[in-house]
Amino acid sequence: MLDQLPDIELEDRGSKGRYVLRGPGGAEAEMTFTKIGEHQLIIDHTEVPDAFRGQGAGVRLVTRAVEDARAAGKKIIPLCPFANAQFRRHPEWADVLKQ
Repeated sequence: MLDQLPDIELEDRGSKGRYVLRGPGGAEAEMTFTKIGEHQLIIDHTEVPDAFRGQGAGVRLVTRAVEDARAAGKKIIPLCPFANAQFRRHPEWADVLKQ
């Protein structure tokens, strides 16, 4: 089912940004973040509208942030409750989790 979702887009606006999935009818699933210096980011908020529910959209958004952080040598502070729960479910992400 995850393969049916559109590609995730990264919108980087300096110190803030978001990962977004755009769906039919203008629906958007998003995960926002704030950069802390050059080596850390805070996941602030994840929102998945009904159009994306049950499709793994939220997990895909967090996974993309983890992959990007890993590639860039950054650490993530998951303040968003959803993202925090995903980090607890995915111990393999520990390398990018800010302790």
